[in-house]
Amino acid sequence: MNALGLFAALACLIGSIGNTANASDPQLLEPTLHLVHRGSALPEIALTLDACGGSVDLRILDALIRNGIPATVFVTARWLRRNPEAFARLHANPDLFEIENHGRDHVPAVDRPVTVFGLAAAGSLPAIEMEVSGGAAAILAAGGQAPHWFRGATARYSVTAIAAIRGMGYRIAGYSLNGDGGASLSAEETANRIAKARDGDVILAHLNQPGRTAGAGVVAGLLRLRARGVRFVRLSDAAEAGSDGTTE
Repeated sequence: MNALGLFAALACLIGSIGNTANASDPQLLEPTLHLVHRGSALPEIALTLDACGGSVDLRILDALIRNGIPATVFVTARWLRRNPEAFARLHANPDLFEIENHGRDHVPAVDRPVTVFGLAAAGSLPAIEMEVSGGAAAILAAGGQAPHWFRGATARYSVTAIAAIRGMGYRIAGYSLNGDGGASLSAEETANRIAKARDGDVILAHLNQPGRTAGAGVVAGLLRLRARGVRFVRLSDAAEAGSDGTTE
């Protein structure tokens, strides 16, 4: 793995580990997101995949297309630059994939000059707006549609950042189940976590770490859910309830 790939792996990893950010800095929020139950006879679960940087995990992408499992994919501008062929495959399957905004440079949406899990935050509201608008511009330039959801690096936000991003017209995508621990878990651990998802869960996993064993676990866990009769939906296919004013 080259230096850029290693940085991408570490950036995604630190963005998805536990809940320690709130414990260490009570001014940062880690929003949750759940699907609103619609009375369906089948359990409904949303799969969301982050593509922070680096490459594409074809084990996951191929399995989703082969098995008809939809997902909401959050991409950064830098991932788009490195993976035009993967984006083309996502874009060619609009019935399965919606492409949403993970930012321009994958910096935390915090308007103070702090670090979040070792990543330097945007540091100001103008910088946050640049991160969000830059991510959207990259999606449009690649041929995608205007995004409606945003998920920031580390999935931690300042209160004022949430208000600013909402003011730009975005809903902010939290999650309820961390499926792969930032692609750091073993295949078995990842599969077991994902297989335990319940009706209304929003799963977070990663699409950009083909060198990690977690990717095989993502596929295995999803197939176990599918065998259980779970109906997978994209965020645009359902109603959601997010904490901390992220969706209302």
